[in-house]
Amino acid sequence: MKENSKKEPYGNITSTEEIGTLVRIYRKRQSATQAELAALCAVGVRFISNLENGKPTLELGKVLHVLQCLGLDIAVTPRNWSSTRATLQNTYK
Repeated sequence: MKENSKKEPYGNITSTEEIGTLVRIYRKRQSATQAELAALCAVGVRFISNLENGKPTLELGKVLHVLQCLGLDIAVTPRNWSSTRATLQNTYK
């Protein structure tokens, strides 16, 4: 399937495959090869390939580093954050 025919996985990322798709999309937007991204991030080409293919056992620190090199941030929020947030705000007034 072509990259531009896939919806970009924003918001709730639920799989390593979605992270890999996002990495591939952003790498290609920057016109970089896997080898160029690997060199920029000081990781191996195989690591980039495995990441883009959604391998679930990659080292988290390296994954975060590659995302940072691509200019991407990760935010973690509890499920149902809006209702949880309202409850917390009412509790601590």
